[in-house]
Amino acid sequence: MSQEMPALDPPSPDRDEDKTDTEIGRRIRERRLMLGLSQQQLAQAIGVTYQQAHKYETGLNRVSAGRLFRVAQALDVPVSWFYEGMGTDRPAAMSRRQRLSLELARNFSLIRDERQQEALSQMARALAEAQPAA
Repeated sequence: MSQEMPALDPPSPDRDEDKTDTEIGRRIRERRLMLGLSQQQLAQAIGVTYQQAHKYETGLNRVSAGRLFRVAQALDVPVSWFYEGMGTDRPAAMSRRQRLSLELARNFSLIRDERQQEALSQMARALAEAQPAA
């Protein structure tokens, strides 16, 4: 006499894991932009295609432990940097101000002439000092 085994429900994706993958991808993108790297440059540094790097950044593909180690090396941060503050109420999306700051930093790093960098830095400092206290 054989007994039938009850059917098992297929595993459902863990929402927390999805959020973690998306957050790690966001942080990869954030750090890449801070360094002024293109997705293609990052992809070459970690040994994947441009499309794969894009999937990591959007959270579509999970980054393995070994690959995350290579990403951390390429972006000059410890692996723990990708996990700092997780589980807190930290907003997942960057604000417009944060995006502008990253874009400014990226563009500043692309300026080759040190005199131009210094002039831009002085201008930013003067503009910041001219703002009324909030």
